[in-house]
Amino acid sequence: MQIKEILKLTPEGQSIVVKGWVKTKRGQSNIVFININDGSTLKNIQAVVENGKISEDILKLATTGSAIAVTGKLVASAGAGQTMEVLAETIEVYGTADESYPIQPKKHSLEFLREKAHLRFRTNVFGAVFRIRHALAYAVHKFYNEQGFFYLHTPIITASDAEGAGEMFRVSTFEPNKAPLTPEGNIDFSQDFFGRETALTVSGQLEGELGALALSRIYTFGPTFRAENSNTSRHLAEFWMIEPEVAFFELEDNMNLAESFVKYVISYALENCKEDLEFLENRLLEEEKQKPQNERSELKLIEKLKFVVENDFERLTYTEAIDILLKSKPAQKKQFQYEVAWGIDLQSEHERYLVEKHFKKPVILTNYPKEIKAFYMKQDDELNGAPGATVRAMDVLFPGIGEIIGGSQREDNYEKLMARVKEVGIDPENIWWYLETRKFGSAPHSGFGLGFERLVLFVTGMTNIRDVIPFPRTPKNAEF
Repeated sequence: MQIKEILKLTPEGQSIVVKGWVKTKRGQSNIVFININDGSTLKNIQAVVENGKISEDILKLATTGSAIAVTGKLVASAGAGQTMEVLAETIEVYGTADESYPIQPKKHSLEFLREKAHLRFRTNVFGAVFRIRHALAYAVHKFYNEQGFFYLHTPIITASDAEGAGEMFRVSTFEPNKAPLTPEGNIDFSQDFFGRETALTVSGQLEGELGALALSRIYTFGPTFRAENSNTSRHLAEFWMIEPEVAFFELEDNMNLAESFVKYVISYALENCKEDLEFLENRLLEEEKQKPQNERSELKLIEKLKFVVENDFERLTYTEAIDILLKSKPAQKKQFQYEVAWGIDLQSEHERYLVEKHFKKPVILTNYPKEIKAFYMKQDDELNGAPGATVRAMDVLFPGIGEIIGGSQREDNYEKLMARVKEVGIDPENIWWYLETRKFGSAPHSGFGLGFERLVLFVTGMTNIRDVIPFPRTPKNAEF
């Protein structure tokens, strides 16, 4: 029985077996207290060893980090800090941990724990983070299942660059420096395993669209990869993406889906991860005490999550957002690092100003300039008051993070899509199958992508994306 289940019992002296890892051990010659945790809950259960019950040789082995099983009686606790405890009768030590065990009962920096990623799950912080991550992943599947979506597994190895940025990890069976060459001196991928150049996927979207144009509602939830040399607290080279695609959905439907989706999964975490969220909130409050008053969050973590769930997201066009930014004090006083002008790709500082300072709530921006968005986005028939051509794109912006969702209505007109493909320099032969769906029963359809780690970052209140994925992959780092 897991500790979280044991803690739900009424202690009546019943026989119980507790298995887990020793968090702390303290005591005197006549009585020893051992706190045990198995990762199922933030709370430990205390084993009490009375004088002479367990041999000194066994007790010496039950050090911090050791894996043990305690058999004894579950009784009400007379001491403060817990409602029940186990009066130990026997202890079995599965695996010892000597004094070199790095996760000793003291405060460790997050930087130090990233170097110990194989052991950091045993800390309270990372136990809480990864239990919440699990709950959010479960909520994702629960939401889409309830909405009539089908879970589609799109390829991890692909020959298409959905984003068109070229930042892809190549997949090849050629040995380094031994790849065959063409007469022109280029690598001859026709002799490689797949007979062509392939890479790890940056998105399952293009293949997801194929599924939606037959099954109507699909979603993907899988790993994606970007060979982007961004060594920041917001970027990973390997991360997980959730990408729904829906036939017969237009931009407004897409915005409604995105808003209801994030509210659902955050609500699920609030309802099912209360203990872990309260712990992380208190941790965040302690951390913020070190900051100047003007840099502290206006809302506590749980208040912030409830605020997102309980309020409608502000919706406006990119053009309206640019107007707001141009009139803002940071723009007037030239305090933005990046200049504001129509046609720019908004930076995080611009997005966060709109969310945190101007509207003080999540924001959905729509109708971006065509030139800064991907080839597959549907072109607007009208300019929507904008000075240039726009597309039916939408980005959901969150406080502390900026963009958390990016999506659009997809271009369903074959001629327009083909013209855009050629305009951005994509070889139509490489995506013939994608273009063909616009020739055979094309229909309006929309979708979006949500970086799962950014969602976990927001819900947990952590500040570095490397701390919400078990084993982060970043430039110059592929440890573990």
